[in-house]
Amino acid sequence: MIDPKHSLSRRVFGGSVLALGAIAASKTVAAVELAPTPDQAMGPFFPIERVADEDADLTWIKGHKKRADGEVIQVTGRVLDRYGNPVSGARLDLWQCNSLGRYAHANDTATMPLDPHFQGYASIRTGANGDWRITTIKPAAYDSPIGKRTPHIHFDVQGKRHRLITQMYFSDDGANNSTDRLYQDLGSSAERALARLSGAGKYDWNIVLQDAG
Repeated sequence: MIDPKHSLSRRVFGGSVLALGAIAASKTVAAVELAPTPDQAMGPFFPIERVADEDADLTWIKGHKKRADGEVIQVTGRVLDRYGNPVSGARLDLWQCNSLGRYAHANDTATMPLDPHFQGYASIRTGANGDWRITTIKPAAYDSPIGKRTPHIHFDVQGKRHRLITQMYFSDDGANNSTDRLYQDLGSSAERALARLSGAGKYDWNIVLQDAG
């Protein structure tokens, strides 16, 4: 006859083993880190003089009756820590050239005209799920002292414990990307700097910081 106490102790022991296994497995999963979004140079045209309008829609400036020239696009994504958790309240400062390849910056000596209706800069925060979204104009490729730059948007991302300065590129600009020195210098991490085309005028791009917890 089986002793009920002995049977119970075996069940408790078995349950403990399973629980320990589950904990170990969860730690193994948690230890798998996401590859970070690559760092890149801030570039020469960081907007020292901030514009009055810094919201997530760069195509309209408050008080203007005309929208910025160029192809209107939306970029959505999330800011994640290195374990894939959302980073809420992260600050994203972003800036770019207009549809003709000109920055609204005193140091940009390009001869292309400025667009007085293009905001060119935004400062936004991520939501509870690390989500963010911008509406902007597809930036142009342009000539520079280091060669032709492919279309890109500059980002300065500040999480809870980590700051990332990087540049976002576009998956449908393969020809320009292949000749852009800064993009090519990213090597194997270049794929993580690409915003993926997800629909007409829509791109997705997640940003992975070195934050944890």
